Parts: sequence; C-alpha cells; structure tokens
Amino acid sequence: MTTDPEPWQQLHAVIDGPLPEIAKRFSKFLAPDSPHDALIIFTRECTGRPRKVAGAPEIVDRVTIDELDAIKESVVRGGVVDCRAVLGGTSRTIRVVRDGSDTLLVVVPRKPARGGRVTVPEDLLRCWFAIVATSIRQQVAQASPDYLAESRAASSERARTIAQLTETHEDTLGSILGTLRSHDLDDRTARASAAETASSALIALRSVGDTDRRLATEAVATAFARLQAELEPVLRHLDADVEYVRPASDGRSLPGEIAHAARAIARAVAVALGTQPGVTRLRIAWECRGHDLVVDIRDQCDGDLDADALARQLSGRLQTLEGTLEVETIAGWGNRVTASIPLETPAARPDEDRLSALNPRELDVLGHLALGRRNKSIAAALGVSESTVKFHVTAILQKLRVSNRGEAGLLGARAGISAE
Repeated sequence: MTTDPEPWQQLHAVIDGPLPEIAKRFSKFLAPDSPHDALIIFTRECTGRPRKVAGAPEIVDRVTIDELDAIKESVVRGGVVDCRAVLGGTSRTIRVVRDGSDTLLVVVPRKPARGGRVTVPEDLLRCWFAIVATSIRQQVAQASPDYLAESRAASSERARTIAQLTETHEDTLGSILGTLRSHDLDDRTARASAAETASSALIALRSVGDTDRRLATEAVATAFARLQAELEPVLRHLDADVEYVRPASDGRSLPGEIAHAARAIARAVAVALGTQPGVTRLRIAWECRGHDLVVDIRDQCDGDLDADALARQLSGRLQTLEGTLEVETIAGWGNRVTASIPLETPAARPDEDRLSALNPRELDVLGHLALGRRNKSIAAALGVSESTVKFHVTAILQKLRVSNRGEAGLLGARAGISAE
C-alpha cells in the first residue's frame, strides 16, 4: 500500500463534501490511475438515492437496481472482481468492489490506449472504497439536515414518477387485454399468447413499484429494532434501567428519511438524558399517531436538563422534515422529550413541482444559470458544446414555464441549486 500522503489527503476531500456528490468526487480521485467511463456506488443505506453515479449519461442514466443487485450477488463481501455483466442494458467489462458493509462499487474502465491501462492495485482500491463506504454510512446514520432534505426530495420525486408510470402502463396494458379478450377476434392462439404476454407485463410493472417501496421504506418495528441495537452499547454502562417500548407491529412502513431522522433524534435525546447525574430510569418509545411518528423519551432524575441546548441540537433535522419538539422538565422528578415527525411528504410548492420535471443534466445547467453564467462558460465547465447547452436551456425554460434564463436561475437559486 502506498505511503505517499498526497493520495490520502485527496481522499479526505472525497469524503468531506456533500453526500449526493460523493461518486463524482471519488470518480475524479480515481481517474488519473484508473481511467473510466462511469462509476456507480450502490448502497441501500441511502433510501432516497441508493445509486450515486458519475460519468457517461448513456451508462449511468440507464443503470437499474436489478442490474446492481445481480452484480452484487456475483461478488463476495470484501472482494474485488473484474468481469463482464449487464449494466445500463448492455454487457460491459467492469471492475466491482463489494465492501464488507455490503456497499457496492462498479467501475466501467475506459478502453486501454496504446501502451496499456494504469490500474489501482486491488488491495489499495478495496481500502480506499472501504473509507468511502464508511463515510456514507456515517453521514446517513447522523441524518444531517442536508441528507434528509436530499432524501425527502428524492422520495417525493420517485413517488410521483412511479405513480405516473404505473398509471400510464396499467391503462395501456389494460386496454390491450380488453381488446385481445374480445370475441370479435378469430385467432384464439395469437390472442391467448398476447394476453399472457400483457398479463406478465402488468405483473412485472407492479413489481417495479413494490421493489421501489422496499428500497425507500423501513417497517416501523424494524426501524426501532435498529435503534435499540445502536443504543444498547452506548447506554450499557449507565447506572439506570433502560426500557424500550416497541411500536405496534401493524405492518406500517416509514419513509427512509423519517426512520434515519428518528433514530438520530432518539440517540441524541437518549445520550443527553442518560448523561445527567442521578438518572435512575430511561424510557424510549416510538408510536405512529395518525400521520405522525412520535419519538417519546422520558427519564427519572432531578430534572436538570439543558432544554435549550438540546432544542438547538435537533432543530436542523426537525425543521427539514417539518417536525416539532416538546421538552417538559419537572424539578425533582425528571424530563420528557417528545419529537413529532410528519410521515407524509409536505405538500410541494409550485416551484418544486416544476423543478422536479428537470433531468440530471438540466439541473446541472440550471446550477450554472443560478450563478449567472453564459453558455460558453457552462459548456466549458460541463465538457459539452455550446449548442448542447443552448438545447438544455431551452428545455429548462419550457419546463419551468419562465421567459428567460434570469428567471430560471432565480428559481434554481431559491431551491438551493448551484454549480460548484
């Protein structure tokens, strides 16, 4: 393994930035020694966007969850494999790393130029990716406001897309089935074969929605069990009885960002209450009440909690998810902290609806428009022609329903969309 400090300093920059862009930073980090056309990081920890991608849109925009699952199953944990597999609908030569935490890295090497290709040694690549995968898990576990906002936006966008896709194809295939089952058609064999094909397509389509929901949600009982597993080592040394009150196992599921936020909030509150002097009892409970998930944590002690400090610590996550916090302190008796988080995605503002219609490349261009950049500088930054940028700008103006690039840039800036 290299002892040169420079690569490790550069790797620090990879894991130090915003989570949604980590694949792009890692791709840039690997490019000098391992030129590649695309890089995908796949982790089910990120319920909002399990795929972090960088590289050629004709590859990364077409990669499916099923393809990545199939690739992952072909590699043992901790392994590095060079193989051929279907990725983005095409059989390709790829390099795969499956981290011990089950996070997957897929790299599509660039075709070697004359003289061969420089490649990062397997042990070094495995080590570097282990650091990246650990950083992803930590950022998700901490459930920072930035991560929660990105995850919620992705969940809302996915839900709309899946609903529209399902409705459109169900209507189309239902119409086909009705026609094929008509008694006016004579060719029974053809009709039966086509009906079977259409029925299979309907089943497959519905399974897309089921798979997506499994990726984006956690059963409430499972989410609480993960919280308990995370807290037990932390609270084990307390001189207090710790009681966990499990939510009802009624089959209800939590959006992924809600589950992550609730665990982060519960950990912070439990640690704050548990480290007070004289604590004799700690009670940690979750409950789904109507449209809210309620995190309810109580203690028995002298009731000397710094409620303002705790509220400041939790305010970012709660504001992002439009949640509320109540802290009750009774001197000589104890404290009760209650956080309520809406389970449903807040109603989107009109601007957000319009922005959700933009594809990834259009969002990249909008980020530059938000900074007031012209087509020539945008083209240079994105590595495309000015005519391509002009095409994207026209599409952006139409989708955002604005008359000029200044208005589009303003909408992007208000939504926090900005180029680096």
